Amino acid sequence: MKKTAIITSASLLSLAWGGLALADNDYITLASTTSTENSGLFDAIIPKFTDKTDIDVRVVAVGTGQAFETARRGDADSLLVHDTAGEEQFVAEGYATERLDVMYNDFVIVGPSDDPADIQSSETVSEAMQQIAESESAFASRGDDSGTNRAELRLWEDAGINPQGEWYRELGSGMGPTLNTAAGMNAYTLTDRATWVSFENPQDLTLLFEGDEALFNQYGSLLISEERHPHLKHDLAAQWHEWLVSEEGQAAIADYEVDGQQLFFPNAK
Repeated sequence: MKKTAIITSASLLSLAWGGLALADNDYITLASTTSTENSGLFDAIIPKFTDKTDIDVRVVAVGTGQAFETARRGDADSLLVHDTAGEEQFVAEGYATERLDVMYNDFVIVGPSDDPADIQSSETVSEAMQQIAESESAFASRGDDSGTNRAELRLWEDAGINPQGEWYRELGSGMGPTLNTAAGMNAYTLTDRATWVSFENPQDLTLLFEGDEALFNQYGSLLISEERHPHLKHDLAAQWHEWLVSEEGQAAIADYEVDGQQLFFPNAK
């Protein structure tokens, strides 16, 4: 009897471990941006997706450039980033088979409340960038090839400025750490609005410039190529991709708020 009990227990334990291993397979790895993670969006919407599909989403939150590289290596099942030109190139290179608009928000410029470059008087973001450069006011750049960093560099280029000198600090950091550094050194920085609203350590930083069309910030979801990376969980990733642009997924995105503010605006076509 004792021997039978031991064998039965071992069998049950084996079945339990087998069930856990099977459950562990029901997940995808999503390479995405620090802005979507830092803002709390994923904590709000992923449980709704998981409740519907029994698929978990494990997020690797990095800059957009690094997210592209992670997906190129085949180390992510899905990709959600915010650099439309880079996303279209990713598809053209054959790493993804489809890109869909998911949601948008905008970038803003924050800085010290005394606004030494007087960017609050600027009528355009190009003028604001010019005033920061001309006054050599401290500017904290993410410097990490993220979607935000790429947008920042485009804004400097559009303003006809090659930022350099002691006033321009390239940090190689995510959005949260960059905001912390900017707060500590009373510097200007470009941030997505969602991370700014969620940021809890502003110190003397305040929102100083917003509203220019050039600050539009589009997010897209990409289906990784099965031909390029056949080992990935393409069926599970497709369910996530399709849910994001579904009525339910778009509603989940729209419902997410911080301090009464909607942070992302669904715009799937």
